[in-house]
Amino acid sequence: MSNFKRFLAADFLPTAPRFGLTALRITTGITLFLHHGWEKRPTQWAAFMAHFPSLFHLNPAVTFLIAFVSDFVCALLLVFGFGTRWAAAFCFCNIFVAWAFVHHFAFLGSGPAADHGELIVLYLAALLAIFLGGPGFLSIDGARK
Repeated sequence: MSNFKRFLAADFLPTAPRFGLTALRITTGITLFLHHGWEKRPTQWAAFMAHFPSLFHLNPAVTFLIAFVSDFVCALLLVFGFGTRWAAAFCFCNIFVAWAFVHHFAFLGSGPAADHGELIVLYLAALLAIFLGGPGFLSIDGARK
């Protein structure tokens, strides 16, 4: 194989799905925590309660608690790789519900309803890959096996 073909195929890089899953798990968990979880820390709860939506006829405090567990607790579980598949599934469900009932499946376009559509889809894809693929390398789940 010529050097150019080898370069295009990226054959010089090792194939390591476990490392790829690890990178996906850690970066997804960190970005979810830093952007959505940290803003929901307990010292900020009063500010969120004033405007948090009520979904499925649940009290806004209950829907906020579900979002807190997803974006704060489960995001940290993803970073450390503990209960990885369950944490990814919980985050996936929470984000999917937000996309469906708050953002109305917006993906393209402009305006307040479509401001995070592509980001939501990327989070959903990453969480689905983590759920299906497992924690990867360097995780508490992997160390317990």
